[in-house]
Amino acid sequence: MSWFERVRRIWPLARWPILIGIGLAVGFVVPYTLVLDHRVKTRVTEIDFTQPTRVYARPQLLAAGVPMDKATLKLELGMAGYTEAASIPRVPGTWSAKGDTFVIASRGYMDPAGGELPRRVRVKLGPATIQSVFDLTANKPLHKTHLDPARIATLYGAEQEERIILPLSEMPPLLVQGVQAVEDRDFKDNHGIDLSSIVRAALADLRAGHAVQGGSTITQQLVRNLFLDRSRSFVRKFNEVLLSILMDAHFSKGQILDAYCNEVFLGQQGNQAVHGFAAASWYYFGRPLQTLRPQEIALLVGMVRGPSYYDPRRNPERALARRNVALAAFHTTGLLNDAQWQAARSAPLDVTPNPQLVVDRFPAFMEVVREQIARDFSEQQLRSGGLSVYTTLDPAAQVYAEQSLDEGLKGLGKRGDKLEGAVVVVEPSTGSVLAMVGGRESDLHGFNRAYDARRPVGSSLKPFYYLMALTNPSRWNVASLLDDAPISLKLPNGKSWTPHNDDHQSHGEVPMVEALAQSYNLASVHLGLQLGVDRVAAFLRSFGLEGVHANPSLLLGAVDVSPFQLAQLYEFFADDGHALPLLTLRGVLDGRGHVLKQYAVQPGKGEYQQAERLVRWMMQQVTEYGTAAAIGDSKLADLHAAGKTGTSDHQRDSWFSGFTGDRLAVAWMGRDDNKPTHLWGATGALKVWMKLFEKLPSTPLTTSFGDGIQYAWIDPSTGQGTLPQCDGARQYPFIDGYAPQVQNHCYLQRLEHIFSSDGSGKPAAQTAAGSQSLH
Repeated sequence: MSWFERVRRIWPLARWPILIGIGLAVGFVVPYTLVLDHRVKTRVTEIDFTQPTRVYARPQLLAAGVPMDKATLKLELGMAGYTEAASIPRVPGTWSAKGDTFVIASRGYMDPAGGELPRRVRVKLGPATIQSVFDLTANKPLHKTHLDPARIATLYGAEQEERIILPLSEMPPLLVQGVQAVEDRDFKDNHGIDLSSIVRAALADLRAGHAVQGGSTITQQLVRNLFLDRSRSFVRKFNEVLLSILMDAHFSKGQILDAYCNEVFLGQQGNQAVHGFAAASWYYFGRPLQTLRPQEIALLVGMVRGPSYYDPRRNPERALARRNVALAAFHTTGLLNDAQWQAARSAPLDVTPNPQLVVDRFPAFMEVVREQIARDFSEQQLRSGGLSVYTTLDPAAQVYAEQSLDEGLKGLGKRGDKLEGAVVVVEPSTGSVLAMVGGRESDLHGFNRAYDARRPVGSSLKPFYYLMALTNPSRWNVASLLDDAPISLKLPNGKSWTPHNDDHQSHGEVPMVEALAQSYNLASVHLGLQLGVDRVAAFLRSFGLEGVHANPSLLLGAVDVSPFQLAQLYEFFADDGHALPLLTLRGVLDGRGHVLKQYAVQPGKGEYQQAERLVRWMMQQVTEYGTAAAIGDSKLADLHAAGKTGTSDHQRDSWFSGFTGDRLAVAWMGRDDNKPTHLWGATGALKVWMKLFEKLPSTPLTTSFGDGIQYAWIDPSTGQGTLPQCDGARQYPFIDGYAPQVQNHCYLQRLEHIFSSDGSGKPAAQTAAGSQSLH
C-alpha cells in the first residue's frame, strides 16, 4: 500500500483534530504571537529611558597653594569612593600615602566644565596647603587637577533601578566575550534558544516531576529580565521560548548582547536593584567598567548565575570560587593565556568595603538642590532621564560641619540635650554652598533648620546699619563716638521699649569699633535712631531680606531669618561688597554627556566697598578682642577671621556668622519649642564655628584694604586725631580724605616723659625695664 493510500484511509479520522489544531494556531497562537512580538519590539527599545538621575558633589581641586591637610585629603578620597592601595596605586580609583606625599590614580570624569582624563598624580602637602602637584603619567609638573566628584544622591523612578547605560562598543572586549564563554558559547549561532539545552532541561524536569533545571541562552535570560517573573512552570517556559525566538528575529546579536549587558540583574541595596555591568562595576569596585581587571570582570560575569548567593561582601568564599569558575572558562576559550589566568586566580576579590550606591547622603543640602533644579526640569526628567546633576557641595566641609555641630551640642552636656542646631558653609568668591546641616540628626529627612527655620538673629544685623553709617564718611567713621547711655522709647501701642546691654551696664561714649566689637546694644540703638529706623529697614530690604518692619527693635535683630538667609546677607561682607546669590548647582548633563544647563553668577562691581572694608575690619576686632575673642585667643588667630555674634531676646537663639579668606560659615543653636537656651552667641554657636574651622583648611582673611583706605592715629576717648607717642593712641583705618585731623598733641604727656626720662628721651621706668630685659 502506497503512502498516499495510507493517508486517504486515516484522513477521515485525523482531519478533525488537524483542523482544530490549525484553528487553534490561527485563532490563538498567531494573535498571541503578534501580541508578544509587539511587546518585544517596544520593550527593548525603551531600555535607554530607565536610568535614574545621579547627583554629584563638586570635584576637589588639587593645586599648589590650595588649603589642605592629610586628614581632609583622605576624607575627600574616601567620600569619592577611592580605596587605599597596598603598594603603588596603578588602578584608577586608588591611592597611597607616605608622610605628606600622596600618589593618586584618578578615574577621570566629565562635568559641565569639561572634566578631566584619568591620570596618576603625586600630591605633596605643606604645613597648611598643597605644596606641589606632579603628573606621573606625563612626567611633568601640573598647574592643577581635580579628583572626580563624589556621588551624593540618586533620584530613582518608580522601578528603583540603578543602571548606567553603556554601549557595547565601550565595554571591555573581555567582558563581552567572557559573558558568552560562561553563559552561552553558541550565542552567535543559535536562534534565541538552544534546543539541546532545552531537551536536557526538560528531561531533568520530567524525572523530578517539576521544573528543576534551566537551559537558557543569553537571549532567554534577557527575555526573563524584561518580561517574565521568576516562577518555574511549563507555561512560563513556553512564553520564554516564543519571546526569545521573536527577539532573535527582530534584533541583531549585537543589539541583544548590548541590551543584556545593560539589563542583567547584579545586586540589591535596600529598595534599589542594580542592573547592568556598568552600574555593578561602580557598586562593587567604585570604578568605571572600562578600568576593571580580568579577575574583576570574571567576578561580575560569574555573579550573573546568582547575585545574592555569590555576593562578594556577604559570601566572599562562594564569590571567589564562582569567580575562578568564570576565569577557567575565559582560559578554556582562549580569552586569557596561562600567565594571565594564573595571575587573575591568585588575586583577591578587591571589592570596596561599602557599596558605592548612594541614595541620599545629605538630606538638608539635597532639599535645596531639588528646589532649585525643579524650576528647570520636570519630575519625569529627574527620575528617569538619566541626568547627571553637579552640585557645589564640598564633602569634607559637609562632614566637618556635621561633626562640629554634634561636638558642639555634646560639649554643652545636659544643656545640649534639647537643643537643635544648623550650619551653612559658603565659598564667598562664587556664592557656592559647600555644606548644609539641618539639625542634630543630620542624616535624617525632616525639618531643615538651615533652610526653613526663621529665627530672630539678634546682633547679627548690627554690621549692616554700621555699614550704612560708614557710607557717609563726612559724618561717621570707625572712631566716631556713640552714646551708650540708657534709653526708653514709647511705642505706637503705648508700651515702652527699654533695651539694655548684655552686662546691664552703660559705658558712656565709646568709639564705633568698640561698640560693634563688644556688641553694645545701647550704643547701637542710638546709632540706628540717628540713621532713622525707616532708612535702616529699607537698607536691609535692599539686600533681599523679607519681613523687615521699621520698629526700633529691628536695631537689635528683631527679624526672623534662616541660617541660609543670614549666610546670603554675610556673603556681601565676605566677598568684598558683592552680594552674590547662593547656589547649590553647577550644571546638568543629559544621558549622553551633553550640557543641558550651567549655573553660575557673574559678580558685578562691588557696592560700598570702602565702607564695607571698614566694617570687615571692625568685625576682625570682634574676633580679636570683642565678643568672639575666643577665636583670637586660639590657634585660629592666624586666620584673622571676621565675624559677629548674635543672641536673640531671652537667649532663645545663639548665632555666629564669620568668614576667612575663602570660607564663610553661619552657625545657629536654639530649641524647636522656642524656650530659652541660656546661651549667648559666644557660648553656643561660636563654639560650633570654631570646631568647624579647627578641621576645615582655610585661607587667612587679608588685613590690608587696598586703595582708598588710610590709617591714622586716634585718641579713642575723644575720636580725634592724635600722635602715636600719646598715651592710649590707637591706629584706625579711614576712607581717604576723611581721617580726623590731629587735635591732641599731648604736650603735657610729652613734657612729663622728658622730665621723667634719664636723658634718652624715654621715661626712666621704661629705661629701667629695658635694662632689666637685657639681663
